[in-house]
Amino acid sequence: MRFRQVHLDFHTSEAIPHIGRQFSKQQFQDMLKKGSVDSITIFSKCHHGWAYHPTEANEIHPELEFDLLGAMIEAAHEIDVKTPVYISAGLDEKLTRRHPEWLIRDINDNTNWVDGFMKPGYHQFCLNTPYLDILIRQIEEVVRNYDADGIFLDIVGVRQCYCHTCVQTLRDAGQDPRNKEAVIALGERTYANYASRVREAIDAIKPGLPVFHNGGHIRRGRRDLAGMNSHLELESLPTGGWGYDHFPLSARYAQGLGMNYLGMTGKFHTTWGEFGGYKHPNALRYETSLSIANGARCSIGDQLHPEGLMDPATYELIGAAYREVAEKEAWCKDVRSVADVALLSVEAVASQKEEKREDRSGTSDAGAVRMLLEGKILFDVVDTENDWTKYKVVILPDQVVVNPQLAAKLNDYFAQGGKVLATGRSGLNEAGDGFAIDLGVAWEGENPYKPSFFRPHFELASLQNAAFVFYSDGQQVQLTDGTSLGHRENPYFNRDVFTFCSHQHTPSAQQDNGPGMVESRNGIYFAWNVFADYAGKGSLALKESVLFALNRLLTDKTLSTTLPAQGIVTLMEQPSERRYVNHLLYATPVKRGSGVEVIEDIVPLYDVRVTLKLDKPVKRAYLAPQMEELPIDEANGSVSYTVPKLECHQMVVLETL
Repeated sequence: MRFRQVHLDFHTSEAIPHIGRQFSKQQFQDMLKKGSVDSITIFSKCHHGWAYHPTEANEIHPELEFDLLGAMIEAAHEIDVKTPVYISAGLDEKLTRRHPEWLIRDINDNTNWVDGFMKPGYHQFCLNTPYLDILIRQIEEVVRNYDADGIFLDIVGVRQCYCHTCVQTLRDAGQDPRNKEAVIALGERTYANYASRVREAIDAIKPGLPVFHNGGHIRRGRRDLAGMNSHLELESLPTGGWGYDHFPLSARYAQGLGMNYLGMTGKFHTTWGEFGGYKHPNALRYETSLSIANGARCSIGDQLHPEGLMDPATYELIGAAYREVAEKEAWCKDVRSVADVALLSVEAVASQKEEKREDRSGTSDAGAVRMLLEGKILFDVVDTENDWTKYKVVILPDQVVVNPQLAAKLNDYFAQGGKVLATGRSGLNEAGDGFAIDLGVAWEGENPYKPSFFRPHFELASLQNAAFVFYSDGQQVQLTDGTSLGHRENPYFNRDVFTFCSHQHTPSAQQDNGPGMVESRNGIYFAWNVFADYAGKGSLALKESVLFALNRLLTDKTLSTTLPAQGIVTLMEQPSERRYVNHLLYATPVKRGSGVEVIEDIVPLYDVRVTLKLDKPVKRAYLAPQMEELPIDEANGSVSYTVPKLECHQMVVLETL
């Protein structure tokens, strides 16, 4: 898998004339060179349903007069640029008007993405209808007729569908379409059948050709779905609704699956489908650096003008980032992460398999990742199938209810000396009436007061001792064999029409209402949904309380650094090269407009100190790609060094004996 990819959209209405008129082989090649691009995903079929090449399985765009797909493949291959081919699988607006009976319907018979036909937008097909046969023929045609380096199939996934075909399928099987579980199960079977048929069709022509099925999100805990792909493409456009916290969460899980993967961002100021929108070059520099710092290759989204002319401003923008990536690739291949902490994803242990649109902010997973990044804790995101024994601490964030299988895995982990940080409802049994694992506390019920207050029995790093308001759901617990590290305080009353105080909530009644943070032989329990609270509110007291607990459990941390809170640090090992690579990044996203985060200024940092405790002796350290030697200090089994200047991204390479 190549490092410097472009994903080139071309969703082009039949109402636009002169499709591809300005396409030039030379100009196309010049732009790829300007962008330092080594792979470009180009299009066979767009969301509007048109093909961009001669076809018998589809219809060529009515305003296109030549084989645009073939011309692009020829031009790219001539300069050693790979060409995966894009096919819109879930959307085909041309065909929706002819066969609306093949579309996904909700229980009220509404379509999606757009809920009717009198609004602009696309409508999604059900893959349990005859449409699947048409799609398979379109895929076979491209694979047979073109030298594609892979197939990218878009807008697919497990869906709930109440179309006439799905309803009849359930009834024919003796099932009730009003039973939601039956509908979800049919969605699972439909998607598995689709993926299987795609793989069989491709392998009959070009065995092993790479395939990726894009649903916009790699679902944590669904290894079966990930395994239907040859590799993973982690769609994560920071300005397009994903934000800058999303990619580290997605990538830290993907790396544990043992598959090749890339991080997909965009050149747009906002998101897909934006013409004339550009982000600052420093933003793409940071986003591509973030990808390689997390073991991923890079992909940048673009959209071609209908007349086929590649935009010079876009490829200069992309090139500014990719020229840097090209210099760094040697230290980013075949790496594995070094981590002290495993974050057990709430999404990965959710009992409901139904696919929902990913909540990209405000979740327990997202809040936990933000705290870990700011706290400079080395971490992976895991599911229940990962080997946890290599981690010093496993975090059970907020909502990890423990079934018997998970309890057994945790007890085995405890027996080998592992510790957990459990928060909120995490650790409770499936019945919700007590703890399934020993956390030094007995459960008494949910706290009826919200918000409530935490008074730590320790000093926070930045604040004097106080009763700190926590807005999330809390639990009432009592000690069994644990030690209280802080207690709960309830307000005088909840805010109500007849009992309210001040502008927001009632103050603490200043009484000890039981333990709020408890340390036991198996770890630390914190009685609130602190990670969801941090994702929503971002309170300093939340973060510093959690980091106190983690640092107490991590008695022998692998990494410590003076990098500020907004910086990101990762540590990768390249076993084949006998070296570690420490990535340091720093940029500060700012809010522009309504909820759009942008990076513009890169402020350099100086004299960033890093200390590592490694299991191998270090013989040499240097800055990459500059190849400048870096002095190291060794003491008490640790190696320390100072990075003289960090501007956006810096790698420190440590060669071992």
